[in-house]
This record gives sequence, C-alpha cells and structure tokens, in this order.
Amino acid sequence: MREYGFELRLCAHLERDGLPGLPDVSADGILGRQLGTSVHAAGGRIVDVVYVEPGPDFGDRVALTAESIPEPAIEADVGVGRFVRESRAIDGPPERARRIAERAAEIGFYERDRRDGRDMVRQVARYPDWYGRIVGIENKPDLGTPGDLTTQLRTDASLGVLDAAILATESYVTGAHLNRLPDPVGVWRVHPEPEPSVEVIREPTPLDPERPGIEPLAWHTDRTDVRVVSADAIATQRRRIAERVYGKGWRTFAMPACKRCVPNRTNAATLPYCEFRDRVVNPADECTADCPGHEPADPPDVDLDAERARRTAWEPAPAPKTRRQADLDRFS
Repeated sequence: MREYGFELRLCAHLERDGLPGLPDVSADGILGRQLGTSVHAAGGRIVDVVYVEPGPDFGDRVALTAESIPEPAIEADVGVGRFVRESRAIDGPPERARRIAERAAEIGFYERDRRDGRDMVRQVARYPDWYGRIVGIENKPDLGTPGDLTTQLRTDASLGVLDAAILATESYVTGAHLNRLPDPVGVWRVHPEPEPSVEVIREPTPLDPERPGIEPLAWHTDRTDVRVVSADAIATQRRRIAERVYGKGWRTFAMPACKRCVPNRTNAATLPYCEFRDRVVNPADECTADCPGHEPADPPDVDLDAERARRTAWEPAPAPKTRRQADLDRFS
C-alpha cells in the first residue's frame, strides 16, 4: 500500500480506537499529520502522525478557538486583565506585532481596542494547560525501502520533544529490523485492509521531554553535527506542535472535483478513494486534469470538519468569548 493511503487509514483507526500498546495514554486524543518537531534545524524532522493526549484543561482549550493559536501570541506579555500596548507586549517590529495581534483577535484569543491612537490588546481567557503526552508515529509501509528511517528515528530519540516514538509498518518485522532501530522506538505492524488492525511488535520506551535534548543538524561520513536543546526550548516546541495538531487535524485533504473519486469510509472516517486507481489517493498530487481517469464533476458533498467534531472533542465553532464574558463565567 502507498504511504499516503496507509497514513490516512491508520489515522482513522487511531482516532476511533486510540493507541495500541499504550493503555495509560488516554484514547480520546487528537491527531495531526506531517508536523515539524525540529527546534533548531529549519525544515528538519517532519513526523508523519502526531497524537496529542488531552490534559487537565482540555475543555477550556476547546471552548477557546478551533484554530491553532500562534506561539508568539501565547508567549507575548499579554494577560487577561487590562489592555496593553500591542507594540510593547508582542516581541518584534511593529508590523510583526500587528500581524500577530490581528491573527490572535481573528481566531478569538485576543481582544483588540484603539485607545488614544494606540492599538491595545488583551487575552479573552488564560491560556489553558490543555495537553498531556505527545506521541510521534513514523509510517513506513515497506521496510524494504527504508530511506532515511533510521536517521529520523534517531532524531526523535535524542531530541526528546516527543513522549514516545513509534514506527508503523505493513512489512513483516524481523529481529534484524529491530536491531537497526533505536532502542526506545516502539514498532507496530499494521494490517490496513479491509479494516485496519494493529499488532504491537515492540512497545516504546518513554522519552523524557523535561530534560535537555540533542538535535542532529547534519550527518557526515565521519561525524554528526549536533546542538543541545534546552528544556525550555523543548517545552515551547511541544506547545507549538500541540497547537498545530489541534487546529490542523489530520484531514488536510479536500475531495476533488472528479466523478471517479468517491468518499470511502474506513472506521467511519471519510477517505478520498479513486475508482480508477482502486486505492486511496492524495488529491493534491494525483487528482488533476492530466490524470487519465479524470472525469470532471462537482466534489462530493462531504463536511470533514463536521466529521472531526462527531468523532473527537474538537469543536469547529465555539461560542466567541470576550473578557467580560470570561469574568461572568467565574460566577456561573
């Protein structure tokens, strides 16, 4: 099976059933796809699937906004009390501060006001402690063509941004395969059809994201360039990852305008299935007018946001909050 279809089927299965082999991780978490975990290596490590466990104040995050909150808006010196000057509270040039404030206000995290000719901001509610453990899953359906798999998993193990790292494959896993992988990495054998099931070959060893990590920056024949990553930097990156998972989810595709591509439901989740190719396809890369099986038609009437809301605790349209409403909530 091609990696894209493998990945979507696995996401649908994990969203319904939770993470196998990790009974202490809550099964009602949220999933995202293709997310960067590198701290210093720009465009470095991209993890195929990320699972975020709900934390103690997950409900407060659900009520705040459906979108990802930009990290600069979270770390800015902006609270829930009085309004503060936008340009002083948000780090960077005024134009950057304005863009961040506008986006934070647009998604409902900030309130903005104009006073004495100055742009002022404040949070509508305190940023909650909403996420717990973060698990990364690297998909490699065919271990016969591993590519950079070992390097990727070594980065996960040494950087420590994740609480656990897992390899998911369709291949039969041998002892030789296991010996080539970093010891902390768990291994799943996934049987994707007709309905996905997961066989736990090796459980992951927990990583420690509260300690400094080592991030590989470049690999050479005789050495590896690395950089120490502080525990604070790791904490910031984890928050950034959790926010992207919350706002983005894993349904990042759109059903194409083609008669041959129909909604296929795996574990009650909608996937883009192509009758011409007889498999799940990546609409962004494969569904063009150049495809020999292309038959123009209106896209299927599928509401992927509504589906995500039915299957998870994510809320696509929480009621807007103002600071006055937040104050009243304390007494309700």
